[in-house]
Amino acid sequence: MAERYIFPDFVVLHGDCMERLKEIEDNSIDAIFADPPYFLSNGGISVHSGKQVCVDKGDWDKGGTAEHIYEFNRRWLALCRPKLKENGTIWISGTHHNIHVVMRCLQELGYKVLNTITWQKTDPPPNLSCKYFNFSTELIIWARKHEKKTHKFNYETMKQLNGGTQMTDVWRIPAVCSWEKLQGKHPTQKPLRLLYRIILASTNEGDTILDPFSGSGTTGIAANLLGRKYVGIEQDKSFVELSLNRHQVLDDANTRAKLLDKMRENGQEITVLVNHMREKDLEIAMHTGVTYVRAGDSKGSLLVKQGFERLGYVCLHTNGEQPQLFKLVKKGFQIWTAEALRKIGFTAENAPYYAVLHFDSQKPITYDMVIDLKKKKYTQVAHIEPLRHFIGIK
Repeated sequence: MAERYIFPDFVVLHGDCMERLKEIEDNSIDAIFADPPYFLSNGGISVHSGKQVCVDKGDWDKGGTAEHIYEFNRRWLALCRPKLKENGTIWISGTHHNIHVVMRCLQELGYKVLNTITWQKTDPPPNLSCKYFNFSTELIIWARKHEKKTHKFNYETMKQLNGGTQMTDVWRIPAVCSWEKLQGKHPTQKPLRLLYRIILASTNEGDTILDPFSGSGTTGIAANLLGRKYVGIEQDKSFVELSLNRHQVLDDANTRAKLLDKMRENGQEITVLVNHMREKDLEIAMHTGVTYVRAGDSKGSLLVKQGFERLGYVCLHTNGEQPQLFKLVKKGFQIWTAEALRKIGFTAENAPYYAVLHFDSQKPITYDMVIDLKKKKYTQVAHIEPLRHFIGIK
């Protein structure tokens, strides 16, 4: 008998999706997220953790003929369509290796394409061949079951996530973080933040979500955290076990709360730290390649708090002169002791610890627009979104 792993609101079917999809009741699914094979495991190279690696995800991802790729995608998409409710939608991720074929199949099968989302990764690996532009995006097609029947779209929720303005079809979200791999990892794992947004956009609490290429179960984890039901299909037993292990940690209330907090972080938001520095300190910073803000409880200091690890830029004011916005070479910060800072020329006057930010002093980005900040003595913190408004990009 085919294996079924059933938990409350979390079901994983082990086997080939072409067969297991037939077992799912028609008109029972509110939304589908699918991350099918991209067919790019053909001996290419990429970078992982700073090292050159072979692009070999597994036999399931090895490329075939154009006809094979077309038939594969058309078949599973045809099987999925009757499973959707009349107002159901489907999301499919891909790159140029498969996404254009997916688009053709959707149109042939009677789906209505709603959007093509561009997922812009904030930390893409470098292109080692230096013969192409860096691959920093993936595409996600969003389509509904019928041409003329309406679909669910939580417009106001998406607007709220985007700071009160309409959310665009370009999403700037980091790739999978280390905290998402604590129970193990999948070679094509998607970030929870991405699935969090997709699920919030197109489903309501209590809805059922299907993932025919379940992998490590990210869709199911996000679905359950948001009060949705989940059905996944996965042919690799080791990945089934990985998804079950990931789901098991949700039994802990603290873990659930932490995961929800991380998913709620706005991946498009850029945190900019603004600091007034003395001229002599700025000269030292420019020379050594670091700048600092005081961190502590003393007067004129800034407490290091959650969210600063996503710092991407630092804006410096020096004695009222023209401010400059610097892009950080190394994202995030380090906490240095006052003693360690004195060794490189800084004087720690008001706090025993400093947050030290690394930035590129050779490539300042100037701006000429007034920033509306909440001032706090000589140190200010601003959440700038979108950043292009402040660096002159139209």
